[in-house]
Amino acid sequence: MTAVSIVGPDDGETIQLGPSVQMRILEDGRTSGHRLGVAVGTLAPHTGGPPQHRHAQHDEGFYVISGTVRFTVGDTDHDAGPGTFVMVPPGAPHSFANPGDEPAVLLSTFTPDHYVQYFRDLRDLGPTNAQDVGAVMARYATEVSTEYAS
Repeated sequence: MTAVSIVGPDDGETIQLGPSVQMRILEDGRTSGHRLGVAVGTLAPHTGGPPQHRHAQHDEGFYVISGTVRFTVGDTDHDAGPGTFVMVPPGAPHSFANPGDEPAVLLSTFTPDHYVQYFRDLRDLGPTNAQDVGAVMARYATEVSTEYAS
């Protein structure tokens, strides 16, 4: 029989990324044949996101569960509230942040799943500088979109 994964509300691998971002991995690819990774991310209030970046090898989806998440795509900001879904295909420059006064919670998908390991690697770096993060991004076919860097 094929295994089914059931992750309860208190289960899953928790990854803390600094004081402001927590990821709870719901599917790391083991059950999906590495076709899909799924995580719940919580962004503390007034959390700036990563620099705008592009993924070359995976799609990334975001479903806003609570709070407001500001997605920046190129030169355009989109404030997304609960019930909003954002799908980012490979090559699209994007970033996200929580400009609000309450935590923002997102359900994120990664197809294929390999980006789940990126978050583990980032956690394992501990406090880092931009060069260290850039090296980890490069391992996952991700680069900062320098034309939109501030």
